[in-house]
Amino acid sequence: QLQLVESGGGLVQAGDSLRLSCLGSGRSFRNYAMGWFRQAPGKEREFAAGVSGSGSRTYIADFVKGRFTISRDNAKNTVYLQMNSLKPEDTAVYYCAADRRSGVPRTGAGSYDYWGQGTQVTVSS
Repeated sequence: QLQLVESGGGLVQAGDSLRLSCLGSGRSFRNYAMGWFRQAPGKEREFAAGVSGSGSRTYIADFVKGRFTISRDNAKNTVYLQMNSLKPEDTAVYYCAADRRSGVPRTGAGSYDYWGQGTQVTVSS
């Protein structure tokens, strides 16, 4: 069992940066590939970024490539999402998720076994 808690969301202006954190409780955190998803009102949840268990492999969705980066610190059981040059269309609830069956990040929400409660990111124009 793995519990995930996100933090770092908030209200920012277009062009600002935010760093989201996701703290995992439980053992063997490094065995999980981790992903960040987001869901805007009225839209489906979409994959934004993922990182392998070791942190050596990352995958960034095209629509945020060049602006978002993902990293993890397994000593702290934490995965991060650095978001730069934020746009109003980035407004969403951001969720972190853990995949216990794959060491590499996958893009489908159904591949993930554990989810955090989400953190709201609002970008004003």
